[in-house]
Order: sequence, then C-alpha cells, then structure tokens
Amino acid sequence: MEYLDFELPIKELEEQLDKCMVIGEESDVDVSETCKQIEKKLAETRKDIYKNLTAWQRVQLSRHPNRPYTLDYIKAICGDTFLELHGDRNVKDDKAMIGGLGKIGDQTFMFIGQQKGYNTKTRQYRNFGMANPEGYRKALRLMKSAEKFGIPVVTFVDTPGAYAGIEAEERGQGEAIARNILEMTRLQVPILVFIIGEGASGGALGIGVGDKVLMLENTWYSVISPESCSSILWRSWEYKEQAAEALKLTATDMKKLKLIDEIVREPAGGAHANRDKTFTTVKNKILSHYKQLEKLSPKELVDSRMEKYAQMGVFNG
Repeated sequence: MEYLDFELPIKELEEQLDKCMVIGEESDVDVSETCKQIEKKLAETRKDIYKNLTAWQRVQLSRHPNRPYTLDYIKAICGDTFLELHGDRNVKDDKAMIGGLGKIGDQTFMFIGQQKGYNTKTRQYRNFGMANPEGYRKALRLMKSAEKFGIPVVTFVDTPGAYAGIEAEERGQGEAIARNILEMTRLQVPILVFIIGEGASGGALGIGVGDKVLMLENTWYSVISPESCSSILWRSWEYKEQAAEALKLTATDMKKLKLIDEIVREPAGGAHANRDKTFTTVKNKILSHYKQLEKLSPKELVDSRMEKYAQMGVFNG
C-alpha cells in the first residue's frame, strides 16, 4: 500500500497496530486492550483526515497509484461478459481509450473510457491515459454502433488531458474532440458519465457529455490541471495548492455550480481503500439511473440533454 504525505499519520498507526498484533502472537502478553485503543485511534484519525481534505489533497487522491482504473471497473461490473472492441477504422487502435460491450444482469451497455497503466511499461503502452484523435474517433464509432442497436452508453473519464503531441495535432485532435461533443449531445440513447479519476480539459469532455454526469468524491474536473494553472499564473509549480482551490475543481464545487448531477461517495480512504465497495456503488448507480432514462423516448432524451447543457453558465444578476 502506498501512502500520500497527508496519510502518514494513518501509516504510523497501522504499523503500530501490526507490531502490537505480532507481540501478542509471539508472546504470552495480552495486548488486546492496546490493540483496541490503537484501532480506535486509527478510525478517528482516518475520519479526521478524510473529512477535511483540501482541493489539492483530492487531486492527489485522484492520482493515487492504487486507485482503480477504467478496466478495473468494467471487469468488476461485467465479469466475463465484456467484449473489447478495437480501432477507429482509419488510423490505428488507441490503447489509451478502451471500449466494448458488457452486460449487467440481462442489460447490455457500451462501456468507453480512458485507461492508465499501473507500472512504467503499461503507462507507456497506455500513453499515460492521454488519447490521440483516433482514440476519440474510436469512442465515437462505438457510440454510433450503440445508437444503431439501441444500447445505452456508459463512459469512465480518467485522463490528465488529450495527447498534445505534433502527430495528434496533425491528425486533428481539436476536431475529433469537438465532433464527439456535438455527436454526444444528439445521441439517441441514454449516456451515463462517471468521472473516476482526473477529468482534465477537452480530453475529458471528448467522452464527457451525458444525460447524467456523476463524479466520484475524490476526483477533479477542470479546464486545466493545478500544476499547469500555477505555471501560467505564477511561472512556477509551487503554487499548485492555491491553483487547486481557485479552480473550484472538486466534486462539491462542480455540484454547487450545477455542472454535474451527482457525487458518488467513496469509502473512507478513497476508492482504492475498498475497491469492491466502490465497484458495487458504481454498478448500482448505473442501474438506478438507467432505469429512469430508459422510460424516455429518444426525442425526450436529446431534448432534456440539450436543455441541461444550455442552462450551464446562465447567470441571474
């Protein structure tokens, strides 16, 4: 288990608890009372730390190396029913954007999302979760297939941004993202969007338009990362904490600004602290929201989606 700097008090208490248990096992000394006290202190410390997280600490949690990624969610939710589909039928298959068909119970869904790696080799293979234009075009191809067969779409957003290399620009990165936003606003099947980690800029928006947009508690959604914002405004990364606060990028801020529909609570310690509980929560959210959306006709779906986005940014002075 890896710990972030603000989680070190928890690490110390967990180590003390382990030592206490070892002493109890290796000797005849009764340490049960001491262990109980440490467990109580550990629970209190956990509660205090995660109850008062700053915006920057939530950004750190969203990037936690043990945090579950898109494929982890899909495999946990769909089991063996997931069939990955590849390629944009134009350039190549983008490994940073994955998608395919999967079942929850008897209902088929089209799952799409950015995928990060969990070690150096897989991070390079997945391009650190930064999709190229062919990734967004693959996502659009899968969404159009889903529309053709009346299959609802579920997207998982987790990206530090769309890839900004020369070759990405040459192949039309801006156009690919803009095309996806346009097509998603008028797709005639239900779309559920889950922000499960980082939701950075256009890279997130390219698969982020939906009837319901849900953010996990310790994630962020913004036009720019705190580090990049800090480097533009203060010419240094040192002010990333201030930038994170100013950007209003947390789930609570987004809900307050009515840019998302719901916050999905995470287990104490973040999504990685209890993966199974997180997967079950997300699965239940997919099913409950789909139950509401399947009652709407395609025209009602598109009209309500358009209306939702048209209302964003409206200011009554």
